[in-house]
Amino acid sequence: MRNGTTYITIIAPMLVAFIVSAVSGKFLIPFLRRVKAGQTERDDGPQSHLGKTGTPNMGGLMIMLGLVVGGLIMAGRCPEVIPVLILTIGFGLVGFIDDYLKVVKKKSDGLSVKQKMALQIVIALLFALYVTKVNAIPLAMKVPFLAGAYLDLGILNIPALLFIAVATVNGTNFTDGVDGLASCVTVATALFFTIAAVFAGSGASAAGGAMIGALLGFLLYNAYPAKVFMGDTGSLALGGFVTAMAYLLQLPLFIPIVGFIYFIEVVSVIMQVGYFKMTHGKRIFRMAPIHHHFELGGWSEVRVVAVFTVTTVVLSAFALLGLWA
Repeated sequence: MRNGTTYITIIAPMLVAFIVSAVSGKFLIPFLRRVKAGQTERDDGPQSHLGKTGTPNMGGLMIMLGLVVGGLIMAGRCPEVIPVLILTIGFGLVGFIDDYLKVVKKKSDGLSVKQKMALQIVIALLFALYVTKVNAIPLAMKVPFLAGAYLDLGILNIPALLFIAVATVNGTNFTDGVDGLASCVTVATALFFTIAAVFAGSGASAAGGAMIGALLGFLLYNAYPAKVFMGDTGSLALGGFVTAMAYLLQLPLFIPIVGFIYFIEVVSVIMQVGYFKMTHGKRIFRMAPIHHHFELGGWSEVRVVAVFTVTTVVLSAFALLGLWA
């Protein structure tokens, strides 16, 4: 491991984040029940999901708490942790406000699309400023499988970052629809970025370790049958984490590979909506996002999670080859 990166840099935040996330669930889940922060399921979705109505939402707070505590213990040694926290917690707070309005205040629409977009843009700009000015990391992006090749868009680097951040957040948001799915897929994705950080000698490996630990602690309650859902609080935070890790390592162009599941979830929704409008009511998939298509085709939630996670692991291994090309 280069530049002082050691095993303790990864393992310590991982263990701390796991403990914090797991223990916080013992207190947060009963609290969410008391304030009636329960999930409302769609009537037109898989019938098996109707039984989930009332399951506590906003469990993403457990992930965020684990990440913050686990990450900060290494922040002095690994300054790259701070920008990861800025984007992850920033986006997570946007999701928290949206969840709070919807499930606690019972305001069905939550934040408007414009409000969400404006907040996300401001947070992403703060992240870009911190990364370039404090961490002195350029926004040029390594091209997969082309040794030494980087894509530098110049004045378009910032708009590209905003687009990638919003697209990734939408992907993680759509992926959160089956017990444990977004958590498991993101554990595999976080592992890729952690390995990439280790070989780059980047302190971002500490943030990767913390996120893996926080997600594993959350999965104790979120695995099927889920006792809590992450909500937009968690899914938006995951999108922020993936984007932050990618930019710190100059690997945004790897997101479509390691985040293929996020990508296909978004694309399935776009295709479904577009085709529905074009054909005046016809559908490509049984239901979108695509994980519901497989559920309505007879797959159990456990099988969906297993297949999607294995797919992410295999593609992450493939992406590792692109780092050394």
